[in-house]
Order: sequence, then structure tokens, then C-alpha cells
Amino acid sequence: MSVLPKRATAPVPVPPRPRGGVLGPAYRTLSIGVISVVFLIAFEATAVGTAMPVAARELEGIGLYAFAFSAYFTTSLFGMVLSGQWADRQGPLRPLTVGIGAFAAGLVCSGTAGAMWMFVLGRAVQGFGGGLVIVALYVVVSRAYEERLRPAIMAAFAASWVVPSIVGPLASGTVTEHLGWRWVFLGIPALVFVPLAVALPAIRRSASGPVDPQAPPVAFDRRRIRLALGISVGAGLLQYAAQDLRWLSLLPGLAGVALLVPAVLGLLPRGTYRARRGLPSVVLLRGVAAGSFIAAESFVPLMLVTQRGLSPTLAGFSLALGGVTWAAGSWVQSKGRVAPYRQRLMVLGMVMVAAAIAGAPAVLVEWVPVWTMALVWALGCLGMGLVIGSTSVLLLKLSAPEEAGENSAALQISDALANVVLLAAGGAAFGALGGGAVGAAHSVAEGGGAAHPAAFVVVFLPMACVALVGCWVATRLDPVPAAAPGSETGAAADAGAAADAGAGAEDGVKA
Repeated sequence: MSVLPKRATAPVPVPPRPRGGVLGPAYRTLSIGVISVVFLIAFEATAVGTAMPVAARELEGIGLYAFAFSAYFTTSLFGMVLSGQWADRQGPLRPLTVGIGAFAAGLVCSGTAGAMWMFVLGRAVQGFGGGLVIVALYVVVSRAYEERLRPAIMAAFAASWVVPSIVGPLASGTVTEHLGWRWVFLGIPALVFVPLAVALPAIRRSASGPVDPQAPPVAFDRRRIRLALGISVGAGLLQYAAQDLRWLSLLPGLAGVALLVPAVLGLLPRGTYRARRGLPSVVLLRGVAAGSFIAAESFVPLMLVTQRGLSPTLAGFSLALGGVTWAAGSWVQSKGRVAPYRQRLMVLGMVMVAAAIAGAPAVLVEWVPVWTMALVWALGCLGMGLVIGSTSVLLLKLSAPEEAGENSAALQISDALANVVLLAAGGAAFGALGGGAVGAAHSVAEGGGAAHPAAFVVVFLPMACVALVGCWVATRLDPVPAAAPGSETGAAADAGAAADAGAGAEDGVKA
């Protein structure tokens, strides 16, 4: 049998990569569009929180006040999973468009609500839209930006929170006082047209459609959709049980745990809660960092109002400096020259977070100046900027293009779920030690109420311990552990880590 020589083939020309930064000619329109979307979400988060107490009082729904927050987080968990699958199969354009529309519709529903249950429903619709949007944005970054630019665009996302964190509460308070709380909710949807007009055409040109247009379409994973629904319902039941400290509340609490455990195991990367090296530890660190910090931060204004007599406005502004330092930390991690030291930088960031959370209760001591709270929390925000931006960059680096949506969803699920669980735990501990004494709306507004200082201590110190665990998790982000080159132990470790990394790539976010 003769063997014919192979025909020579000319190499396929590779188009030159566009140069410049995220605001260079090749990326400018897209960057402005996606940053506008993040700015909208940031402004909503800071503005709506200011108007929420007034809305709850007017709608006679103080008893459902906590659900106005938890409804957003629980439905966003379902939206994240759906968005991840949708974006991987059809591109991020559709989930982003639907998400922005649902986000605006939820605001209108809450702004026109005549009863508290309708207000909570609007927050749930809004959370679903927010979950769709945030994961779709990660997929846009994965597809449209080359790897060298991803740290910079993540830093720009963080910087988009600076102005809203300062201006949002002041603008919302002014509108609420002079026009009414409804205009805060009804005014924000008008801002939706800016990101829609700028971002969507740019995304359509650079990141629309499936990764491989020639591949046959893949159906949605119904099992993952059911798990997503389970995680949302379970988180809501757990939040309800934590808010109502009675023996009867154990029933919804246990039901919530029964739904959460299998859902979490099915939706997060295998080995996440064993802190397996690589992608699982990246996802775990995101939850540990965000959950411990946000759960602690939620009690900072309340502590300053009730224990040190600050007005709600001054208590809120004590956190404003943190928006600047968070953006600064994200900017530092975006620099190319720090990339080889990213893991060490993240360990340092978690040390800062733990130190800030542990140091916050110092203001309970009368002779400690109250302004030290702003400095302490600015340190923690600097650490969060280093960690959160880096986890986003590492996740995209460790994800194949066709897995970017599901893995981004896993990262956001870890973030949101940790917020819900640790907030529930912190709220239960706070209430058990007399924190309910400050629960009345009029007490908080007037700086009254007399919760025992220990009620705050039992929130902050456990969260600091959780952040310290994050310091250890941050040492396990590299799929290949550091070892002496050429050593037999090092070779074995490298081989085992490579096997882990390969298994992780095959598993994606499947349990």
C-alpha cells in the first residue's frame, strides 16, 4: 500500500490583537457600556437602601422589612444559574438584556406598591434581573477582553462604586425628604436607557452568540435549574427562620438546610468546601471574603447610631471612604507587574479584612474616637479590593471559554449565598443577645435604643474568624503548589496538582 505525502498547508493567519487599554479605540464603546451597567447597579444599591425604612413605615410593613432585602438575594441566586447556562449556550446578550429589563420592572413594581407584599415582590423581580446581569457581564469580560485587560476592567467595575457610595445616600435622602420615597424607585429606571443604548450594540459586535457557532445547540441542564430553584427557596427559608427566633422556626430552618446542602454541592465546583487547589478555592474564597465582610458591614451603621449617637446620615458616610480604598485595592491588583505576586497579595488582603472586622467593635469603648471607624473600615475595604478583583481575574483564567458562564455563576452564588447565610447567623446572634431592643424603626431613626454592646461583639468577632480562614484559603489558589524545583516531592506534588486541575476542568461546576 502506497503512502501519499501529506499536502502542505499554509498556516492560518491570526488577526492581530488590538492594542491599548480598556478605553483604547478597540474597547472604548464596550467598556463604557458595561461600566454604565455596573454604575446603575451600584447607584441602586446605595440609593434604595436609604429609602427602604421610609417605604416600610409608610406601607405598614416593618415586620417584613428584612424580606425586602432577602427577597433580592434569594431570587438573584436563581438568576445567576440561569444566566450562566443561557450565556454559555447563546451568548451574554440576551440574559443581559432581559436582566436589565427585569431590574427596571422590579423597581417600578416596588415604587408603585400599595402594600408591603407588593413591595417585596418588586424586590424579588429586581433581584432576579440583577442575578442575570452580573453573570452575563462576567461572560462579556471573558469573551470580549484579552487576558491582559481583564484585571483592568475588573478594577473599573470596582471604581464604578465610588461615586454612588458617596452620592447615592445623599441624593436618595434628599429625594425621599422632598419628593417621597417612591421617586427614588421610579427615577432609577430612567437611567436604564443609557447602558442599553451604549452596551448592547457593542456586546452584539464583540461577544454575542455561542462560543462555537458551528456546534449543535445544547439544551438547558434541567437538573441545574432545579438545583438553582432549591438554593433560592432554601436560602429564603433560612433567612426567615433566623429572623423569627422561636422553636417553631426550626421547621423552616431545617427545610432550608435540606434544600441548600444538595443544591450547593451540585452547583459549586467539586472540592469547594474542602478548599481543593485551583478553581474550587477561588470560588470558596469569594464567599468567605464577601460573606464575612458584608455581614459585618451591615451592623456598622447600626452600631454607630445606637452606641455612639451618630445620625444615620453620618453613620452612613463613615463608610464612604471605604468606596475609595476598595477601588484603590482593585486598581493595585490590576497592574501587570503584581500578577506574579497575586496570591500573596490576596493573603495580605484577607489579613486586612480580618483586622478591620476585629477592630470595628473598638468604637464601643467611649474613649475611642468615633472617626477611627472610618479608618478601620477603609483598611478592610482596601483588602476587599485586592481580593474581590483578583478572584474574578483568577476565575476567568482557570475557566475554558465554554465554561465561563457556569463558573462565573458559581462564583456569584458563593458570594450571594455566603451573604445570606452569614447575615442570618449574625442576625440570630445579635437578636439572641438583646439586639432586638434597637429593632424599632423610631429607635434607630432617633438614635435611641439600648442594645447591649455584647450583641455587636458576637457579630463582629465570629466574622473576623471567618475572614482568618480566608487567609488560609488564599494560599491554595494556584492549581500547582509551590515546591522546590527538581525535587522528588515537588514533582509528585506537581503531578497531583495537574491531575486535580485536569479533573476540575472536566468537572466545570458539576458536582
